[in-house]
Amino acid sequence: MGLELPKYPEMEEDQVFNFTDSEIVSHVKQALASVLSGDNNSYNQLVGVMHHSKHLAPDEVALLETTLKALAGAVSSIDITHHDSLLSAIFCMSMWNYGPHVADALAELIVSLAISNGKYLDLCLGMLVSNFTPPPYFLDKLKMPHGLERKGQVLSRVHAAFKKIADYVPLAPLRLLTIVLQGMPTIYHKDRAIVIYVENMLKLESGEIGELVGSTILMAVVDRLIELDVEIGWDAILQDDFSKGIFEMELEDVDDIEESAEPDVGEFRLSRKSLAGNSIAELLDNLLVLTFEHLESCEREGRLAKVFETLLQSFRVTVLSAYKSKFAQFVMFYACALDPENCGMRFATMLADLFVQDSQPQPTRMSAVSYLASYLSRAKFLAASSISSMLKGLVDWCLEYCEAHDADINPNAHRVFYSGCQAIMYVLCFRMKVFVDVPRLKSELLIPLEQVLKHKLNPLKVCLPSVVEEFLRQAKAASLFTVCKTFIFDGLLESELSRAFGGLERLDTFFPFDPCLLKKCDSFIRPMFVFWSMVKPAYDDAFDDDDDDDGSSDDDLVQDFVNENEDIMNDEFGKSFDEQGVDMDEFDYALKKMSITPKATSNYKFGGRFQEPARMPSRIRPSTSPESL
Repeated sequence: MGLELPKYPEMEEDQVFNFTDSEIVSHVKQALASVLSGDNNSYNQLVGVMHHSKHLAPDEVALLETTLKALAGAVSSIDITHHDSLLSAIFCMSMWNYGPHVADALAELIVSLAISNGKYLDLCLGMLVSNFTPPPYFLDKLKMPHGLERKGQVLSRVHAAFKKIADYVPLAPLRLLTIVLQGMPTIYHKDRAIVIYVENMLKLESGEIGELVGSTILMAVVDRLIELDVEIGWDAILQDDFSKGIFEMELEDVDDIEESAEPDVGEFRLSRKSLAGNSIAELLDNLLVLTFEHLESCEREGRLAKVFETLLQSFRVTVLSAYKSKFAQFVMFYACALDPENCGMRFATMLADLFVQDSQPQPTRMSAVSYLASYLSRAKFLAASSISSMLKGLVDWCLEYCEAHDADINPNAHRVFYSGCQAIMYVLCFRMKVFVDVPRLKSELLIPLEQVLKHKLNPLKVCLPSVVEEFLRQAKAASLFTVCKTFIFDGLLESELSRAFGGLERLDTFFPFDPCLLKKCDSFIRPMFVFWSMVKPAYDDAFDDDDDDDGSSDDDLVQDFVNENEDIMNDEFGKSFDEQGVDMDEFDYALKKMSITPKATSNYKFGGRFQEPARMPSRIRPSTSPESL
């Protein structure tokens, strides 16, 4: 029947399984002790049993299970020096190779070793972590029901073992954290192996051990997302044509085209098609979906607010400074979408605070306002009142900057100012109708904005031509204000002046929440995302309700504003607020009470006047050039 427990003169082969547990433990202890006297025969048989892993007969399975249980009862007799071959064999065992009974016995032995002697702790934790992923031969079986069942059996036992060890050894979670981070597969490992490993990391984060190490684990996951993201070069995505503007580039309505081979479906389709077969992109897509699902579980368990604080910290440290990031930022977007009132507000608050803080580096402030503008433009779940209060804060900050700087155009010296102006115009390209249809907002936001745009710093000449051109077209059509000087852009995406204020990082062309080109990730983001095709510009004759099959985000926002401000408009946008009987003091208070920063000062007015935004999703073809990011 193969290798067996050590025999003694009175023990016959057919009696091996008739001993009591205590008798079997006693025999194993004798085999372990025999090494000290130079008799290795019984000990070697014991070690040999540990090497049985594949294609075991029923009696071999029973022998292995019995031996593991006996060793768990004899851990006090195991010596790390004299029994190194036995320990090595145990720590090389994989639960993926065995059924539930043997896996239970192996987990029991590992737990017993870990809590019996501190010398074994790291070895035991390392062995359990190695079981995060299956042996290479088993990866293909994960596509089948049997493989998924085995996966569930193994991982449930691994994490139960972690908890038992942590209950007895309080410092075990900290040691486990180091081992988990060191053992994290590189981006060049097999796709499924990395996904399963990250799945286990997120499982640790959501468990009791996560109370101690969860934040570090989550930040490590985000770091890995960024590493994968920057591996995907822009040249693998963009079909560059810089004679086109930002808004012309966005050809995103191809959700029904899927794998069509038609050659004329647009740049967006070509861009997504260029990612097909890109293993890094597919891996990142899978990991983002895994992270989204984890955030959903956090929201169901009431933990999202706490987890979001970690995500905010990770965003500031890792994502915000990764100017070539194309997809990883959607973790923040989706988390905000799950809880607009809390997470959405916290995200916007952080971005606003970073933008107004003089102590922050210029690239950080510019990147922050780029994120804020893209967020306000693209997040379908944002309330109109939130968008208006955010824009009011931006306009107030820019106006105050103009009052403090009596200077002419200088893209290098006033980079932060120009980035703020461009952010305002970019948002208004998407949300203009909200402010046109609400007279009060028009007077409080657009009139001060006119003073900013007509200042000697001349942001209309410096900011990205494609954004300025679209903004002026809508402003002219809506009769908001007129610009004396004629601007000739020739449909250019960028200019020498915009490149100058954008700097080496080309933050003038950074729109981080343009549509996501990752197919699986997009399925989560799309329902909450505002596409350019959903926007009804002021110059569009289709300002009525025609072609509303997929919903007008502008109309939705106006209706949101109505609902949130107690029938301010009553669906009659032509009426003034006074005609509608609106208490303007109450309305002013509603707008001003949404402060997202400490008390406003003369240099801090922007952040102090912000209101909460909602959560966000995204999806557009990247509108930045490779060298710009």
